[in-house]
Amino acid sequence: MSDAVSGMAEPDQLLDVAVDDLGIVRLTWVRGLRITEELANHAMTLVDRVNGSHERPLLVDMTGTAALTRPARVTFTRRCSASRIALLGQSPVDRVIANFALGVSSVPVPTRFFTSEPSAVAWLRHDDTGA
Repeated sequence: MSDAVSGMAEPDQLLDVAVDDLGIVRLTWVRGLRITEELANHAMTLVDRVNGSHERPLLVDMTGTAALTRPARVTFTRRCSASRIALLGQSPVDRVIANFALGVSSVPVPTRFFTSEPSAVAWLRHDDTGA
């Protein structure tokens, strides 16, 4: 088991947050990660820091996430500077984790799960009035 998966790594080694050329904030988690409240808070802080005073769409690559703790789910229900959120995964496990998180928690902005990155990006770039 790697340090990143075992929880021995620093939070910044477990995720990456950056704005792409389209103005979409991309949050990518290390595969095999158990996302805890601490990591969820850290991710939201980084997204807010990258966005500054702007709201931008957020693409979360959660491919291969091992688990999402209950406190992390609660953390993700708080409003941050994301205008809408696309969760990107590949496996049935990714879908189950995303659906469970979305089904039991009230998210503050439009949020959807995708298995296709182009579909997720197209949805994120669409304005809220036509979604």
